[in-house]
Amino acid sequence: MPAPLLALKDIALTFGGTPLLTAAELSVAPGERVCLVGRNGSGKSTLLKIAAGSVEPDSGSVFVQPGASVRYLAQEPDFGDAQTTLAYVEAGLGPNDGAHQARYLLEQLGLSGTENPTQLSGGEARRAALARVLAPDPDILLLDEPTNHLDLTTIEWLERELDGRRSALVIISHDRRFLSNLSRSTVWLDRGETRRVERGFADFESWRDEVLAEEEREQHKLDRKIVAEEHWLRYGVTARRKRNVRRLASLQALREARRTHRGAEGSATIAASEANASGALVIEAKNLGKSYDGRPIVSDFSIRIQRGDRVGIVGPNGSGKSTLIQLLTGTLEPDSGSVRLGANLATAALNQHRDTLNPNTTVADALTGGGKDTVMVGGQPKHVVGYMRDFLFKPEQARTPLGKLSGGERGRLMLAQVLAKPSNLLVLDEPTNDLDMETLDVLEGMIGDYGGTVLLISHDRDFLDRLVGSVIVPEGNGRWIEYAGGYTDMLAQRGADLTREQRKPGATKPAREAKPAPPAPARKRRLSFNEKHLLETLPKTIASLQAEGRALQQQLDDPAFYTRDRAAFERVSASLGEVQTKLAEAEDRWLELEILREELSGE
Repeated sequence: MPAPLLALKDIALTFGGTPLLTAAELSVAPGERVCLVGRNGSGKSTLLKIAAGSVEPDSGSVFVQPGASVRYLAQEPDFGDAQTTLAYVEAGLGPNDGAHQARYLLEQLGLSGTENPTQLSGGEARRAALARVLAPDPDILLLDEPTNHLDLTTIEWLERELDGRRSALVIISHDRRFLSNLSRSTVWLDRGETRRVERGFADFESWRDEVLAEEEREQHKLDRKIVAEEHWLRYGVTARRKRNVRRLASLQALREARRTHRGAEGSATIAASEANASGALVIEAKNLGKSYDGRPIVSDFSIRIQRGDRVGIVGPNGSGKSTLIQLLTGTLEPDSGSVRLGANLATAALNQHRDTLNPNTTVADALTGGGKDTVMVGGQPKHVVGYMRDFLFKPEQARTPLGKLSGGERGRLMLAQVLAKPSNLLVLDEPTNDLDMETLDVLEGMIGDYGGTVLLISHDRDFLDRLVGSVIVPEGNGRWIEYAGGYTDMLAQRGADLTREQRKPGATKPAREAKPAPPAPARKRRLSFNEKHLLETLPKTIASLQAEGRALQQQLDDPAFYTRDRAAFERVSASLGEVQTKLAEAEDRWLELEILREELSGE
């Protein structure tokens, strides 16, 4: 294995008397693709800042290979005194980097380079920051929530751009599809310590659940052992008890281990307060039209939304998603056409703009309306601290000003405000922003169980695929089309990705963003000797790899394996990852050759 470019070992850091990191490690070799995952507030961003050299740990070592270049994308970019986005990006270049890359990446990301950094939107600021860290083509890219504020078009461009680079990657992101497509290793930061598995994020959740289940079993064993030792202490022979000082000390050690154990954090309890059912027809829109300054945003759009439907709305930033949803819910008058809302509608809407929260208001006042101890949840009073706990807030945060909350905490607070209101129509504008994976899972379950109707704007492809029954997409010049199924189904029906050119109609499509053309029809030829040989031998290779994978998986299925021999567990995990990669490659190659054989035999 090549020497690491970056290595963090035994990192410890305490904030305000509370240990944030206790034994954190991170190692990155050339070309590695690592995702760093963990709950909101677990210290992921802090660990990345330590790796970038912007935060000093209390103890532990940080090694960066001499000569290795590192670029760090922070969640909040600092533009300093840069006068334009181009000047900001060029300031991040090294002495041997070409300035043309700065202009090229800004153009790819939909910026001209002349923008004033103080006047950028959240999405534009994120795109400028991405151009700055990508332009030097560094050896290591440390990316903290790179998809925040980006639309689907830019997320998919970024995914392709990173996949084609030689840089090693360490990525923190709440976008599960993004992590699954890019990562090859996963580092889980949990309760101050890190665990690593040589598998991508797609396998993380099942592995995490296995580890937590094993930990719970060990705690049960510890509890039973303490009970047995206490029984001996209470009922054993007095003289024997006095002589057996070592056993008494062992019992005290067991009690101390139980007392100091940091259990896994619980999950949020997210539930929507449901009103009485609406009518069967929720929204009927006919030939809707809306323009601003002569630019059509919505043109001749019609749709019927029935009770219980889950409808997703996607598209590039600026394409008019929020305008469309306002038209459909009757909060904005159309220039033409009509909207009919169904009977008995009770709407609860989540706004994506968290900057509308008053930073000086406390958490308790934001939930209660001020000066109260109870929140009205579904028309019933509930103590504010209990309701806060449902959304993973600690009791001591009741008097915390909103300006002190993290992005994930502000997201949970806005969800708590919206879901307390009885509704049968949920309108959710980017509800997944800044939420950790566990909270996303709970939110997903809540929406799935919700008895009413849901309109959902999201840039999270995985979230859309799991929840919605149809997707509305902009096709340019104000035209919107509804496709059945989730986001992936929409792409299959549409036959093309969403493209930024819909925002910039006159732009020439960059070569990097071009969707690969469908394979050309196979030319009339015969399979080569090597192709025939592979077709004959690959099934045996696949069977052998499958057997090897099963054997390795059986070892990992042993619940005591990780506790008994951590090093061996990691070796077996790494071997399983390599076998799975080889198996996928062999299966893909066999399928490719089998399709080619069928095409040639049919000519």
